[in-house]
Amino acid sequence: MSRKLRELLEECVKLGASDLHVSSDMNAYLRVWGQLVAASPDPIPRGEVEAMVASLLDGERRAAFDREGTADLAFSIEGGDRFRCHVYREMNGPALAIRRLESRFRSLAELNLPVRLAELAELRDGLVLFAGPAGSGKSTTLATLLDLINGNRACHILTIEDPIEYVHGNKKGMVHQRELGRDAPSFAEAVRSSLRENPDVLLVGEMRDAETMRAAIMVAETGHLVFSTLHCGGAVGALDRIVGAFPPGERESLCQQLSMTLRAVVVQRLLPRADAPGLIPAVEMLRVTKAVANLIRQHKSEQIYSVMENGGEEGMLTLEQSLADLVAGGKIRIETARIAAGNPQALERRIASRCRNPDAIAGRNGHAPVTGLRP
Repeated sequence: MSRKLRELLEECVKLGASDLHVSSDMNAYLRVWGQLVAASPDPIPRGEVEAMVASLLDGERRAAFDREGTADLAFSIEGGDRFRCHVYREMNGPALAIRRLESRFRSLAELNLPVRLAELAELRDGLVLFAGPAGSGKSTTLATLLDLINGNRACHILTIEDPIEYVHGNKKGMVHQRELGRDAPSFAEAVRSSLRENPDVLLVGEMRDAETMRAAIMVAETGHLVFSTLHCGGAVGALDRIVGAFPPGERESLCQQLSMTLRAVVVQRLLPRADAPGLIPAVEMLRVTKAVANLIRQHKSEQIYSVMENGGEEGMLTLEQSLADLVAGGKIRIETARIAAGNPQALERRIASRCRNPDAIAGRNGHAPVTGLRP
């Protein structure tokens, strides 16, 4: 690794930054608590960035980068800090987007996540999906759940990742981790071959296409517990995203399969805190009860949100309920919640119901009083 890159990574750790961006002939930037700040006083010459890339990419990844213009990898530096890196070409030359990963597995409480997420680690079969935009903490939450399973169950955990982010050692369970490009040619092929590897729990890093989705659902149907991720904004949107990835002629049978195999959909958004520096997650959780399974089977996903609003006893939570609770607790600002909400009307109703004195909440969060709220 080049000396300049190591210095930048050490600064990333020192400042607690989540991301480092390095571009040819531009200043390097760190993302600290969601905001970009300059990490270098001067632009970094293209030749130096090319040297960074050369120090990171081995022969196979270098060939992929030269051929496709992008490459993914993960690595650790001295001291144990681990990073995920995306190398890509842009108009000025090579660039790097580097994400700092957690150095240890934190508890759900430390991550400010609902304690009922731990119930997902107790499942024995089915499909569990984590959704949300890039950088929303999906991988960190999944790593925490896998660590819970690893520490409490004598089982075989198999992960398929691109690249491997969190490294799991054997505890009560046994863990094997496979990386795309190095250990497997594609997610779909690795998922199909996983049944011959006798896993109890399977993590599929991302469901990128219909082929991977089909394979993951098939593994869940055979009695395995499968975790995976999707890039989308809501629990209902995750269902529509999966169904929409398949040809119309397959969708009816797919909905039937999902109704029997899907156990939960969790959506995360990281938002700037109002009470302290940093970010805090807003969480939406859909649990597939008999009522939800029936709606999935009939392809009536638009009715699922109302079930979630009244499904608190079953562990369900809408994004708007989570946002309103964070506002009521002074954790985020009202305007932050409004920007993040997918259903603004539901958010306003929930804030009015959750907060006895919305004017006081608004003032505490540094905003003008809330007006026009109706129960």
